[in-house]
Amino acid sequence: MEKQPTSSELEILNVLWEKESATVREVFEVISASKSITYTTVLKLMQIMTEKGLVERDEQGKAHLYRAAIPQTETQKGLVKDLLEKVFRGSAMQLVQHLLEAKKASPEEMKEIRRMIERAEKEAKNE
Repeated sequence: MEKQPTSSELEILNVLWEKESATVREVFEVISASKSITYTTVLKLMQIMTEKGLVERDEQGKAHLYRAAIPQTETQKGLVKDLLEKVFRGSAMQLVQHLLEAKKASPEEMKEIRRMIERAEKEAKNE
């Protein structure tokens, strides 16, 4: 992924991924419910995000509708890959170790993590 979103842009993207598309007003209402931000700040961020290719704008109606240009999973993978390289020098083991130390996983999450590891091991053997 070429352009990594900032934390403010990620907040906007999370709203757009959840709603699929939204006006600036709708995004502002969701974000302003949990933090102090002005409508014009959200508008400016969304204009910048359009220029960066992070969101697309539908200008057909009176109120412009925005939607994320990149799927949530692709953005998440790009951010994790970037974190892995910048912080952990490519070590997946260190990333997982710090993740498990920082936030305890539930028993259900641990079972799913084990299943993911088993799938990855099988795929690696088949390559």
